[in-house]
Amino acid sequence: MSAVQPSQKPREEEKRRIFADLTPLRTSADYRRLWFGNTVSWVGQGMTALAISLQVYDITGSAFSVGLVGLCSLVPLVVFGLYGGAIADTVDRRALGLVGATGSAILSAGLAAAAFAGFHRVWFLYAIVALQAVCNALNSPARSAMIPRLIPPEQLRAANALNSMVMTFGTLVGPSLGGVIVGFAGYQTAYTIDAVAFSASLYAMWRLPSMPPERGGTEGGSSARGKPRGRERASVLDGLRFLGTRPNLRATFVSDLFAMILAQPKALFPAVAALWFGGDARTTGLLVAAPAFGALLGGVVSGWQGRIRHHGQAILIAVAAWGLAIAAFGLSRNLWIGLLCLAAAGFADTSSMIFRNTMMQVAAPDEMRGRLQGVFIVVVAGGPRLGDFVAGSVADLTSPVVAITGGGLLCVLAVGVFALYARGFRRYDALDPTP
Repeated sequence: MSAVQPSQKPREEEKRRIFADLTPLRTSADYRRLWFGNTVSWVGQGMTALAISLQVYDITGSAFSVGLVGLCSLVPLVVFGLYGGAIADTVDRRALGLVGATGSAILSAGLAAAAFAGFHRVWFLYAIVALQAVCNALNSPARSAMIPRLIPPEQLRAANALNSMVMTFGTLVGPSLGGVIVGFAGYQTAYTIDAVAFSASLYAMWRLPSMPPERGGTEGGSSARGKPRGRERASVLDGLRFLGTRPNLRATFVSDLFAMILAQPKALFPAVAALWFGGDARTTGLLVAAPAFGALLGGVVSGWQGRIRHHGQAILIAVAAWGLAIAAFGLSRNLWIGLLCLAAAGFADTSSMIFRNTMMQVAAPDEMRGRLQGVFIVVVAGGPRLGDFVAGSVADLTSPVVAITGGGLLCVLAVGVFALYARGFRRYDALDPTP
């Protein structure tokens, strides 16, 4: 790569203040391969998730049966998420990532083979979904814990912004592409493409160096890059005890739960699409997509975040912004204003996630990163479902307006009270990370 000319440097620095910082992709071939492999895999998984839902509905004609697909995924993800994080802290993370990615590829191949053979059984699809969740629970903590070993600490925030774009892009493009492929070429083609797509992730994992957890203290800051540890017992409880004694890391999860439980309107989208906007399923689709588009934009224009040192303050502000945007959505009766509010909420959510992941990767020692990522999986998987239950219950007892606007304002209030209590979290300095 040719050197940047002196006259180009100011322009490049100006771009970095606005758009996502691509430095991790330029400086680390291992991270670049892992990022590309994850991008392809996320799109493939999004295709398969939609294809399975469509196939279940074709077989049963039951919306309830389609809803069970999410439950089959949620339970193994929550149960094995914690244990997968503990395993990632005791074995070679590269090997664990290979096992998880290989398992997911085999399961996608199994779906394709069953579709080609005309084997259409709902129980088989449920079993595949559950096993895919197990593989993801093993693979995801290991993959996340690898990143601080591939790039220097000062590039972690930029890497997390790039990772957020991968997830959002896959969430947006994967299902849309899956619907088109199923419509034109059938389920077997969608499943086959997903199985082939996993080869990118497998190749990226295969090229990584061996990465057993490193020796290091647990008193804060990244662990020293010392000798690998010997094989130890995988203890979920040790990770929870560690988190219980690290207030700043614990605060990242608490603040995120405020948004997911108190201000989660997704379950009410079908109702408000009809009641407020006089729409149909297409309107509901727009409401679901709006936060994802905002989240993708948040990743694309994340360069400004590099100037922020106090990540705890940034998380609190972002969560409060989410609550305000959701509250404003609850008061909107114009579809485009409502979509804008939801997009703003998605933008704030991505900002919070970037700083939250960076804190977990920088302030935690290497030997605990897998377990923290396991807790993160459980929170992210379970929190929105609990939020859906709360929103639906409140809406039934009162109205969607109270559930959405009241939930958003309650989220803001909870963040404000928590900020008064978590003074250390507000003062958290990225240049002197304290867990």
